[in-house]
Amino acid sequence: MARLIYAAIASLDGYVADVKGNFDWAAPDEEVHRSVNDLIRPIGTHLYGRRMYEVMVAWESDDMVEGQPDLIKDFAEIWRSAKKIVYSRTLSSPRSSNTTLERDFSPDAVRVMKASADRDISIGGPELAGLALKAGLVDELHLFAVPVVVGDGTHFLPRDFSAMLELLDERRFGNGTVHMRYRIRR
Repeated sequence: MARLIYAAIASLDGYVADVKGNFDWAAPDEEVHRSVNDLIRPIGTHLYGRRMYEVMVAWESDDMVEGQPDLIKDFAEIWRSAKKIVYSRTLSSPRSSNTTLERDFSPDAVRVMKASADRDISIGGPELAGLALKAGLVDELHLFAVPVVVGDGTHFLPRDFSAMLELLDERRFGNGTVHMRYRIRR
Protein backbone atom coordinates (compact mmCIF):
# COMPACT_ATOMS: atom_id res chain seq x y z
CA MET A 1 0.00 0.00 0.00
CA ALA A 2 1.28 3.46 -0.91
CA ARG A 3 1.66 6.23 1.64
CA LEU A 4 -0.06 9.60 1.18
CA ILE A 5 2.45 12.32 2.02
CA TYR A 6 1.73 15.99 2.67
CA ALA A 7 4.87 18.10 2.41
CA ALA A 8 5.13 21.87 2.55
CA ILE A 9 7.57 24.69 3.01
CA ALA A 10 6.19 26.98 5.72
CA SER A 11 7.16 29.83 7.97
CA LEU A 12 8.10 29.07 11.56
CA ASP A 13 4.60 30.22 12.57
CA GLY A 14 2.99 27.70 10.21
CA TYR A 15 2.05 29.62 7.07
CA VAL A 16 2.68 28.56 3.47
CA ALA A 17 1.87 32.06 2.20
CA ASP A 18 1.59 35.41 3.92
CA VAL A 19 -1.59 37.47 4.18
CA LYS A 20 -1.02 38.91 0.67
CA GLY A 21 -0.50 35.43 -0.80
CA ASN A 22 3.26 35.87 -1.14
CA PHE A 23 5.60 32.96 -0.53
CA ASP A 24 8.84 34.30 -2.01
CA TRP A 25 10.37 34.02 1.47
CA ALA A 26 10.01 30.24 1.11
CA ALA A 27 12.23 29.85 -1.96
CA PRO A 28 14.60 26.97 -1.14
CA ASP A 29 18.35 27.37 -1.50
CA GLU A 30 20.39 24.69 -3.28
CA GLU A 31 20.76 22.43 -0.24
CA VAL A 32 17.04 22.48 0.60
CA HIS A 33 16.06 22.12 -3.06
CA ARG A 34 18.18 18.97 -3.39
CA SER A 35 16.42 17.54 -0.35
CA VAL A 36 13.00 18.37 -1.84
CA ASN A 37 14.07 16.66 -5.08
CA ASP A 38 15.01 13.54 -3.12
CA LEU A 39 11.70 13.66 -1.26
CA ILE A 40 9.56 13.78 -4.41
CA ARG A 41 11.69 11.48 -6.57
CA PRO A 42 9.86 8.28 -5.44
CA ILE A 43 6.39 9.87 -5.74
CA GLY A 44 4.27 8.27 -8.43
CA THR A 45 1.26 10.61 -8.28
CA HIS A 46 0.76 14.18 -7.06
CA LEU A 47 -2.70 15.30 -5.94
CA TYR A 48 -3.28 19.06 -6.25
CA GLY A 49 -5.95 21.61 -5.63
CA ARG A 50 -6.37 24.18 -8.40
CA ARG A 51 -4.30 26.95 -6.79
CA MET A 52 -1.32 24.71 -6.01
CA TYR A 53 -1.52 23.19 -9.49
CA GLU A 54 -1.44 26.65 -11.06
CA VAL A 55 1.78 27.34 -9.15
CA MET A 56 3.34 23.98 -10.02
CA VAL A 57 2.36 23.83 -13.70
CA ALA A 58 5.10 26.35 -14.45
CA TRP A 59 7.50 23.38 -14.22
CA GLU A 60 5.96 22.06 -17.44
CA SER A 61 7.56 24.93 -19.39
CA ASP A 62 11.04 24.61 -20.83
CA ASP A 63 11.46 28.34 -20.11
CA MET A 64 11.34 27.52 -16.40
CA VAL A 65 14.54 25.47 -16.60
CA GLU A 66 16.44 27.12 -19.43
CA GLY A 67 19.83 28.22 -18.15
CA GLN A 68 19.08 26.90 -14.64
CA PRO A 69 21.35 24.66 -12.55
CA ASP A 70 21.06 20.88 -12.80
CA LEU A 71 19.06 20.61 -9.56
CA ILE A 72 16.29 22.77 -11.09
CA LYS A 73 16.30 20.67 -14.26
CA ASP A 74 16.18 17.55 -12.08
CA PHE A 75 13.12 18.85 -10.22
CA ALA A 76 11.34 19.66 -13.50
CA GLU A 77 12.08 16.19 -14.87
CA ILE A 78 10.85 14.50 -11.69
CA TRP A 79 7.66 16.61 -11.68
CA ARG A 80 6.93 16.14 -15.38
CA SER A 81 7.31 12.35 -15.25
CA ALA A 82 4.92 11.84 -12.31
CA LYS A 83 1.17 11.48 -12.68
CA LYS A 84 -0.85 14.44 -11.49
CA ILE A 85 -4.49 14.68 -10.47
CA VAL A 86 -5.98 18.15 -10.13
CA TYR A 87 -9.19 18.67 -8.16
CA SER A 88 -11.04 21.70 -9.48
CA ARG A 89 -14.56 22.74 -10.38
CA THR A 90 -13.33 25.78 -12.33
CA LEU A 91 -10.32 24.59 -14.34
CA SER A 92 -11.43 23.77 -17.89
CA SER A 93 -8.54 21.42 -18.71
CA PRO A 94 -5.09 20.53 -17.39
CA ARG A 95 -2.09 22.35 -18.85
CA SER A 96 0.50 19.64 -18.21
CA SER A 97 1.24 16.14 -19.40
CA ASN A 98 0.35 13.08 -17.31
CA THR A 99 -2.47 15.09 -15.70
CA THR A 100 -6.08 14.18 -14.96
CA LEU A 101 -8.76 16.62 -13.89
CA GLU A 102 -11.29 15.61 -11.23
CA ARG A 103 -14.20 17.86 -10.25
CA ASP A 104 -14.60 16.58 -6.69
CA PHE A 105 -12.27 15.18 -4.06
CA SER A 106 -13.39 11.68 -3.07
CA PRO A 107 -11.78 10.19 0.05
CA ASP A 108 -12.96 6.74 -1.06
CA ALA A 109 -11.26 7.11 -4.45
CA VAL A 110 -8.02 8.14 -2.72
CA ARG A 111 -8.25 5.10 -0.41
CA VAL A 112 -8.54 2.86 -3.48
CA MET A 113 -5.64 4.71 -5.12
CA LYS A 114 -3.45 4.19 -2.04
CA ALA A 115 -4.33 0.50 -1.87
CA SER A 116 -3.46 -0.13 -5.51
CA ALA A 117 -0.48 2.19 -6.06
CA ASP A 118 3.03 0.80 -6.19
CA ARG A 119 4.60 4.21 -5.51
CA ASP A 120 3.83 6.79 -2.83
CA ILE A 121 1.37 9.64 -3.46
CA SER A 122 1.79 13.27 -2.46
CA ILE A 123 -0.89 15.82 -1.79
CA GLY A 124 -0.22 19.50 -2.34
CA GLY A 125 -2.05 22.61 -1.30
CA PRO A 126 -3.28 23.25 2.23
CA GLU A 127 -6.99 23.23 1.40
CA LEU A 128 -6.91 19.87 -0.40
CA ALA A 129 -4.48 18.42 2.16
CA GLY A 130 -6.85 19.60 4.89
CA LEU A 131 -9.65 17.50 3.39
CA ALA A 132 -7.35 14.47 3.23
CA LEU A 133 -6.10 15.02 6.78
CA LYS A 134 -9.64 15.25 8.15
CA ALA A 135 -10.58 12.09 6.23
CA GLY A 136 -7.69 10.21 7.85
CA LEU A 137 -5.91 9.62 4.54
CA VAL A 138 -2.54 11.28 5.15
CA ASP A 139 0.18 8.98 6.48
CA GLU A 140 3.10 11.40 6.75
CA LEU A 141 3.63 15.13 7.20
CA HIS A 142 6.86 16.73 5.99
CA LEU A 143 7.42 20.30 7.11
CA PHE A 144 10.29 22.41 5.88
CA ALA A 145 10.20 25.19 8.50
CA VAL A 146 11.80 28.36 7.13
CA PRO A 147 13.34 30.76 9.67
CA VAL A 148 10.84 33.54 9.09
CA VAL A 149 7.67 34.62 10.90
CA VAL A 150 4.98 36.09 8.63
CA GLY A 151 2.26 36.69 11.24
CA ASP A 152 -0.80 35.69 9.21
CA GLY A 153 -1.75 34.08 5.93
CA THR A 154 -2.54 30.61 4.64
CA HIS A 155 -2.00 27.92 7.26
CA PHE A 156 0.01 24.77 6.56
CA LEU A 157 -2.57 22.75 8.54
CA PRO A 158 -6.31 23.27 8.93
CA ARG A 159 -7.25 25.10 12.13
CA ASP A 160 -9.72 22.45 13.27
CA PHE A 161 -7.45 19.43 12.77
CA SER A 162 -5.69 17.59 15.56
CA ALA A 163 -3.53 14.47 15.56
CA MET A 164 -0.81 12.71 17.50
CA LEU A 165 2.44 12.59 15.55
CA GLU A 166 5.55 10.46 15.71
CA LEU A 167 8.81 12.15 14.67
CA LEU A 168 10.52 9.90 12.12
CA ASP A 169 13.36 12.14 11.02
CA GLU A 170 14.70 15.67 11.15
CA ARG A 171 17.38 17.57 9.28
CA ARG A 172 18.86 21.03 9.73
CA PHE A 173 20.07 23.01 6.74
CA GLY A 174 22.75 25.68 6.56
CA ASN A 175 20.20 28.43 5.82
CA GLY A 176 18.33 27.73 9.08
CA THR A 177 15.52 25.69 7.50
CA VAL A 178 14.57 22.54 9.40
CA HIS A 179 12.90 19.52 7.78
CA MET A 180 10.72 17.46 10.08
CA ARG A 181 9.14 14.18 8.99
CA TYR A 182 6.22 12.88 11.04
CA ARG A 183 4.00 9.82 10.89
CA ILE A 184 0.38 10.43 11.84
CA ARG A 185 -0.55 8.02 14.60
CA ARG A 186 -3.83 6.20 14.10
